[in-house]
Amino acid sequence: MEHRISRQHVVDMCRTMLNRGYLKATEGNISVRVPGRRLYAVTPSNYDYDKMRVEDICIVDFEGKHVPDEGGTSLAPSIECGMHANIYRERPDVNAIVHTHQPYASALAFLRKEIPALTDEQVRFLGKQVSIIPYAPSGTGFLAKNVQKKVTSGDNAFIIANHGIIALGTDPDRAVFAMALLEKVSLAYLLALTTESGKIYTIPKAIREIAFSKLRKDQKRIAAQITESVPPVRVAAAEELPSADEKAAAVAAAGAPTPAVVEAPGGESAHLGYAISEYLDVDDTMRRLKALVAQPIRGLRHDALLDVLNYFDTKCTASKEITDRAKLRIPGGVQHNLAFNYPFPLAVDRAEGAYLTDRDGNTYIDFLQAGGPTILGSNYAPVNEQVAAVIRESGPVTGLFHEYELKLAEIIHRYMPHIEMYRALGSGTEAVMAAVRGARAFTGKKVVIKVGGAYHGWSDTMVYGLRVPGTYRMNSKGIPFGATNSTREAFPHDLGQLRRKLIENKARGGTAAVIVEPVGPESGTRPVPRDFNAKVRQLCDEFGALLIFDEVVTGFRLGLGGAAGYFGVKPDLTVLGKAVSGGYPMAGGVGGRADIMACFGSGLDGKSGAHIQVGGTLSANPLSCAAGYFAIEEMARTNAPVIAGRAGDRLTRGLQRLIDKYGLPYVAYNQGSIVHLECSGVMLLDMHNPLKLLKENKPRKKLMEQMGAAYAAHGIITLAGSRMYTSMADTDEVIDDALDRFDRVFAQVEGA
Repeated sequence: MEHRISRQHVVDMCRTMLNRGYLKATEGNISVRVPGRRLYAVTPSNYDYDKMRVEDICIVDFEGKHVPDEGGTSLAPSIECGMHANIYRERPDVNAIVHTHQPYASALAFLRKEIPALTDEQVRFLGKQVSIIPYAPSGTGFLAKNVQKKVTSGDNAFIIANHGIIALGTDPDRAVFAMALLEKVSLAYLLALTTESGKIYTIPKAIREIAFSKLRKDQKRIAAQITESVPPVRVAAAEELPSADEKAAAVAAAGAPTPAVVEAPGGESAHLGYAISEYLDVDDTMRRLKALVAQPIRGLRHDALLDVLNYFDTKCTASKEITDRAKLRIPGGVQHNLAFNYPFPLAVDRAEGAYLTDRDGNTYIDFLQAGGPTILGSNYAPVNEQVAAVIRESGPVTGLFHEYELKLAEIIHRYMPHIEMYRALGSGTEAVMAAVRGARAFTGKKVVIKVGGAYHGWSDTMVYGLRVPGTYRMNSKGIPFGATNSTREAFPHDLGQLRRKLIENKARGGTAAVIVEPVGPESGTRPVPRDFNAKVRQLCDEFGALLIFDEVVTGFRLGLGGAAGYFGVKPDLTVLGKAVSGGYPMAGGVGGRADIMACFGSGLDGKSGAHIQVGGTLSANPLSCAAGYFAIEEMARTNAPVIAGRAGDRLTRGLQRLIDKYGLPYVAYNQGSIVHLECSGVMLLDMHNPLKLLKENKPRKKLMEQMGAAYAAHGIITLAGSRMYTSMADTDEVIDDALDRFDRVFAQVEGA
């Protein structure tokens, strides 16, 4: 049955009003807007509300016409369908309507006596006054038009002459509340009229205007959620979701690639395929993201947020105790930014496969996956066992050469042939520093251009235009101006601006490199068109600049060939991290063309033909190199990136179905196993609209944090409440369990 939630809301409203004595038998009618569609659910005509079932509720369009559906009712809808339709068309802030013949308000309907502004509570929720709608016969177009004219006032309650009342609400609960408040006010007014006729005092006009302005502010906010939205991605309830299990079974049945495939450079990567099954429609996705940012924020109901905070207060006491202690010895209480979660960090004792367990014994579905490196799933035993065997012999570090340094470089070249040589370093940040330094040394040029909003680590040179395009040095506290003098940024998607900056730099000595996140800034939060990287490659070739791919996130996660293999674009240098050590520490490195990589080969005297200094005592240690080698081997054997990508497809499609189900403005999309769930759009703000950025950055960030906490309270760990990484451990059963949990969270969003 379609639109079950809206139908259920109508039934629940009927039950509430019967229990409170506002309805007798079939008096009146009740409706609820169907989210995201020009439809509403309404009670059937002449039907006992005490026996009302979900399947008895009718669906009607905004023209007042019954829209029968399979599995729904064969009953005729209320004769007042036209009146309800007119209200929904006229008032986008109204999501529920109550029409009753309750006794005290009905007495005023017979007197045709409007209720003036008696209290500020009345004005705050019902409007400046409760007006009388002129009489017209029930169920006629005349009555519907009379009602439509009156509701434009912004008031939420009206008395229909010789008929009954209309109460409106931004949600079902508020509509019932408005109806109940009207009855309370009607009783008080009637008593006053009968005892002291002509001596009834109203609240001061100034107070009335203040209270009404608050009501209108709420109405405009709710209306904007409809008028400035776009229809969500439609996913039918009967649609079968993509299956990671089917892909895993197909991989197991296919076996290893043939020797002929293995011999061709990059042949294995192409044979294994990529995590992205179908590239997203970037124009449509950006349209939805812009619509999300254009609307007021939409988060949890107040009562739901209190339940979330209560979960942390009562179920996570051990985490709070240890992280509170940590604040005495660790700045902020945690060592990594990923752990700064609202309302306080969770302390994890155990990680395995698709799950995390905290110190209090709470188990969570793990869509953080340590920030992305564990494509095989957390704590993957086959890799751990092989790494342990190596470490038993050499220990974690020797200080001299170890064979797994070479084995790691060889297996990277095997799957990413454009990485002819590879230099292992401590982290993605170090690898970006080295790539930029190498590009400058090789080209003899200084300027490096990044895409605004991209994250390339926290080195001095790259903390520029960080996360928010156009912010230049806004996040560069503690960094001298000289460190960023040769860094530039171009707005995302703006190839014209990138060209202009390359032209400007040419007149000043040229551009050393352009560095990009190949799926878009901040791991695809602003996804790029499919041909974007190829066009950047062309610009780099035209202006003699190197192209650097920052594949810290995408390397191996998009497939064994990385983003370069998927997009078919050959960068000059590639930065790797995260998955390159399979989740083990010291995960970073830079690789690329042999002539450029020669810059990293300098010995102690600096006279070996190379020109730059990079290093690190623990870089390329046996522990990390062996872990990286065995993890890549296992990813190839199991085709983990592609299986994880199908899990991402299943999760995304399921989220889109839930967003549609609840009529939320949220946007879900994925690039394989990188899944984005945008609820606030804070990452889409930029300096193109600085006033909006300054005004909305904090509340949108707060909403994102609250949603992340709500997911955690329902057993799901995400990256900052807006991004998720799936792994090979995410079977269909795991994803479906997660979707059930997301369903419960979305049901608690305001107006859902």
